[in-house]
Amino acid sequence: MRKAIDDHAFPGAATAITQHGKLSALQSFGQFTYEPNSPLTLPGTIFDLASLSKVVATTAMAMILYQRGLLDLEMPAASVVPEFVDHATQGYDPRRAEITFRMLLAHASGLPAHVALYEQARTREELVRLACTAPLTADPGARAEYSDVGFIVLAEAITRLADENLDTFCKREIFGPYGMAHTGYCPPPVLRSFIPPTVNDLTFRHRVVQGEVNDENASAMGGVAGHAGIFASAGDVALFAHRLLSGGAPVLRPATIALFTCRETTPQGTSRGLGWDTPSAPSQAGQYFSPASFGHLGYTGTSLWIDPERQISVTLLTNRTWPDCKNNAILQVRPRFHDAVMDALAKI
Repeated sequence: MRKAIDDHAFPGAATAITQHGKLSALQSFGQFTYEPNSPLTLPGTIFDLASLSKVVATTAMAMILYQRGLLDLEMPAASVVPEFVDHATQGYDPRRAEITFRMLLAHASGLPAHVALYEQARTREELVRLACTAPLTADPGARAEYSDVGFIVLAEAITRLADENLDTFCKREIFGPYGMAHTGYCPPPVLRSFIPPTVNDLTFRHRVVQGEVNDENASAMGGVAGHAGIFASAGDVALFAHRLLSGGAPVLRPATIALFTCRETTPQGTSRGLGWDTPSAPSQAGQYFSPASFGHLGYTGTSLWIDPERQISVTLLTNRTWPDCKNNAILQVRPRFHDAVMDALAKI
């Protein structure tokens, strides 16, 4: 980790490691930025989780709604969000009516990976409308393509099913019961100076982005989105992982966790579960996580991997996007880090 910082893979990081229900390590490294007088990163430092929001918030909310009988995985998304297939929409595509909640969760909807919707949208409502009309890049169910756009549509659908906003639902139903006191959307301004900056944005916001969501589409949505927006400490993410490894109580059931974290059988060759990912070859999880493992990555340099066979979780939070998002050295650091952790745990 210190070598990664010396090599400017990221200026700072925090990690939390659990094994058999116990916290094996909670440690921080580096500073908020590469400047010598920058604040030190601490074990409790709060990071922008980026796409870890997809599992910690959106997927977890979908799991709860599934348990309550409000979410049918085979139900077409358009049955809840009719504008998704609105015949009045320019460029109407009848294939959209085939897209189910399962496809959205498994990134198999045919929706594109990423579209700069923020360049056209001025409000949350406009951005959701643009996501709902984004042209398909494949037939639904034909291939797996990781899609932020799909999770924007998914979040819109599940908030309608719950009749409640994503942030308030997750705070009350997930973060509160799981004891995740330092997790949520839109940190209050008083906390911003204690959160590492993610980017010096010269094109969209024209300022240093600190304590507000890095993702531009999520920013245009007011910071609360299905694909990004959650801030948390490494300890809180480890708490979430521990709850999943312990059966999910008092929020989730073991059968629900098993269903959503199991690798889908279609499309052929996918590594995706429902919301979650599983180790592929090669994997950012490294070599030693079992085939039953599940996890997720985040654009800002965050990751969570969970191995139910070995009862291990590894949380890694960084701000590798500082100062300009161009550095991808995290892709080499992450698997080496996970291998080193698993080697160390094997010796305990």
